[in-house]
Amino acid sequence: MNVKSTMNVVFNDLQASARDIQPALHAALRRVLDSGWYILGQELERFEEEFAGYCTVQHCIGVGSGTEALHLALKACGIGPGDEVITVSHTFIATALAITWTGARPVFVDIDSETYTMDPLQLERAITSKSRAILPVHLYGQCADMDPIMDLARKRGLWVIEDAAQAHGAIYKGHKAGSMGDMGCFSFYPTKNLGACGDAGAVTTNNPELAAKLRLLRNYGQTEKYCHPTLGYNSRLDEVQAALLRVKLPYLNAWNTERRRLANLYHSLLTRDIHTPIERSESEPVYHLYVIRTSQRDRLQAHLNTRQISTLIHYPIPIHRQQAFQHFHVDTIRLPITEAAATKVLSLPLYPGMPDEAVHAVGTTISEFFCAESELNAEAIR
Repeated sequence: MNVKSTMNVVFNDLQASARDIQPALHAALRRVLDSGWYILGQELERFEEEFAGYCTVQHCIGVGSGTEALHLALKACGIGPGDEVITVSHTFIATALAITWTGARPVFVDIDSETYTMDPLQLERAITSKSRAILPVHLYGQCADMDPIMDLARKRGLWVIEDAAQAHGAIYKGHKAGSMGDMGCFSFYPTKNLGACGDAGAVTTNNPELAAKLRLLRNYGQTEKYCHPTLGYNSRLDEVQAALLRVKLPYLNAWNTERRRLANLYHSLLTRDIHTPIERSESEPVYHLYVIRTSQRDRLQAHLNTRQISTLIHYPIPIHRQQAFQHFHVDTIRLPITEAAATKVLSLPLYPGMPDEAVHAVGTTISEFFCAESELNAEAIR
């Protein structure tokens, strides 16, 4: 296909997937407004039932954001000051912030070089007498390698909390993200595979005791009005967001299928000089992001920018290198794969409703860049 490489390509277009369901979204909003009930009502109850069913778990607890989902999940496990939680540094900072909000210390391990998710081989050496939980991240829509993580956690008596904020519908060995650990934590930030029209989150679990604790924690620790047997927080998924998410949830599988189709189109176009995402035989990623890797990342990004193609870097500074975390004395740890990824990964445009022509334009422009680089290198040798 001959596509002009000067085509303007946005990184994401939230309207592309919502355009056909606007009437249903408007109707859901009117339904909430007409009800006059905005917090902890029927819309939330029904969404919790529907999303629990989607994730193949018994319980879903809607909360204010994905970060708060992680925080409350950790609190439900009794994690607090003096404890350690093992996670990764190659993720959005919210993963580690949630740990610090409990008073616990984040302990970072390196990632797998192919999937960018937690390397299970690094886990055992990170466990100490203070370890209480493992927090793997299902990054970019790819599930972490959960079997060895769960095996080690059960052997050592540790909680497992899945950060599934980027993995709605992703599958690992037949299991949905958010159904394998003790709890799964989701964000419904607008750019997620299942996105609200504001901040929203949820925790999934098969443990009724944890579910009961989470329902207390999200609502001031309250069992009934003005009765507070435990300290709690204000973190509730409101009726408006729940109603809008209910409209979108039935489309999630189709949107994920579209993401996979576009990713496969990228796969067919990007065969030179770069590392493209891999798919393990036992998994089905949902491509929240399409992330490539190249040692010429910064120059490639600049080239794409001159051709009006938007890209982003997820994530340029690992958490253990962030100034905010230096009081944990994490700057001396060695995470070579994490640090290498931070200098080489680049996220390309991908979203449901993205025109095939736009994918071809990105692929053509990337090919132009590497062809030009090869010619420059050949000229230098001559």
